Amino acid sequence: MGLTQYFDNGLFAPRKIAATFQTTSEEVARTAGLGKDAIQRKDRVRSDRTQRRLRELVEIINKVEARFGSALMAYAWYRSEPLPGFSGMTAMQLVRSGRADEVLEYIDAVDAGVHA
Repeated sequence: MGLTQYFDNGLFAPRKIAATFQTTSEEVARTAGLGKDAIQRKDRVRSDRTQRRLRELVEIINKVEARFGSALMAYAWYRSEPLPGFSGMTAMQLVRSGRADEVLEYIDAVDAGVHA
């Protein structure tokens, strides 16, 4: 699916992301490394930090969705599959620690055949 399914009024919308992943907005916030407050207060949802974390989550899911057949399965991978070369950390753990770029680079490397 496209990125626009996660948008509302030009912003990443936690409730739309949650609906796609069949979870709650609070869980989406947690998996993106955000507090509940970040998705409950309108000013916080619009903040650069919140939007960046939601964008990183969505970019990663979007990149691997075709591989897993659905956004829901890609989200499960994001939360639970340890990535080789990252000391057993999952994509979610890496994103929560500010390392989303490394996850995206890893996915690109796998897609290019560098990692098997």
